[in-house]
Amino acid sequence: MAAFRFGFGRLNFHLLKRRSFLLLKLIAFVCSVLLFCEFLIYYLVILRCNWPEVKTPAHGGEQETLEPVLKAMFLADTHLLGELRGHWLDKLRREWQMERAFQTALWLLQPEVVFILGDIFDEGKWSSPQAWADDVKRFQKMFRHPGHVQLKVVVGNHDIGFHYQMNRYRIKRFEKVFNPERLFSWKGINFVMVNSVALEGDGCDICSEAEAELMDISHKLNCSREGQEQRPGQCGEGPQLPASAPVLLQHFPLYRRSDANCSGDDAAPPEEKGIPFKERYDVLSREASQKLLWWLRPRLILSGHTHSGCEVLHGAGVPELSVPSFSWRNRNNPSFIMGSLTPTEYALAKCYLPLEDTVLTTYCAAAGFLVVLMLVHLGLVTSPVLFGYKLLRKFKTV
Repeated sequence: MAAFRFGFGRLNFHLLKRRSFLLLKLIAFVCSVLLFCEFLIYYLVILRCNWPEVKTPAHGGEQETLEPVLKAMFLADTHLLGELRGHWLDKLRREWQMERAFQTALWLLQPEVVFILGDIFDEGKWSSPQAWADDVKRFQKMFRHPGHVQLKVVVGNHDIGFHYQMNRYRIKRFEKVFNPERLFSWKGINFVMVNSVALEGDGCDICSEAEAELMDISHKLNCSREGQEQRPGQCGEGPQLPASAPVLLQHFPLYRRSDANCSGDDAAPPEEKGIPFKERYDVLSREASQKLLWWLRPRLILSGHTHSGCEVLHGAGVPELSVPSFSWRNRNNPSFIMGSLTPTEYALAKCYLPLEDTVLTTYCAAAGFLVVLMLVHLGLVTSPVLFGYKLLRKFKTV
């Protein structure tokens, strides 16, 4: 009887040991998959991105510029969900993805300044004061950055509403959190950040003030380009801006008929490319677009709003780059723009983030592997290794 109990206890011990070992393997496997899909994949993908080199012709060849180079990141349309729209799980997932992508990019790429081109929030135009405060707190956590990195934000229609929804309260609320400056200069480079929602052209008070502010910026830029000698008594006695054509940053793209001529992996889907854009809704009006080109004479334009990538030329060859959405809720392949800029030159490169399909496929494959492993352990399915060994022996015997 004692021997029987000893044998039975020993059997239970081996069974418990076997199950514990299996449990440890399962936990290690699940943790490895989570570590890869939620952390490592961002490093592996963003590590492939490199800052573009700015080069200028010199003595018949190409030589790197000696001017200081500013490293800038441009992203758009983060659309942080609020309390009204979207499932809580969707909100949690998208915010985790954007936080990991942004923090990984900051750590690996070390930009000096980051620009977000509008639609920071998804429900800013509807948010109650408490909901707005909660959204801002989440944004500041997700897009936290070191003190030496500057974060500049352009307003979008989801932040303050379209023209018919926009009011001073929403604008002031936005500007209280994000610096309202329209003109930003660093390392001899001028950036003009436009409230494109206010460029309706109907003479409303907010619109008139926005245009007057842009005309004042235009005057300052002209003084920096032409100097006191060509504009005697018009430029004042204060310090002048750098004599550099500005980079124009805004949410709405300048007027274009559609995305029909856009190409690339992040362009609009083929069925959407030919759909005509509506002025003052999808893009700025022709009149507002022409005013910006006349007043500011930019050398480069970056915008958001469409959630898709596109490159177009305006006027006398001024390039505009539409920056795709940074959120996986809006596209399967989010990205951001890396810019190396000097007062006279610039170079841009696109950095893609992990594909949503890659992460989902990895999770599905891992789940399938776990199911097979459990079935093998329960004896419901023959081990693939054992099955292959038996099949090989049978083939050799034959």
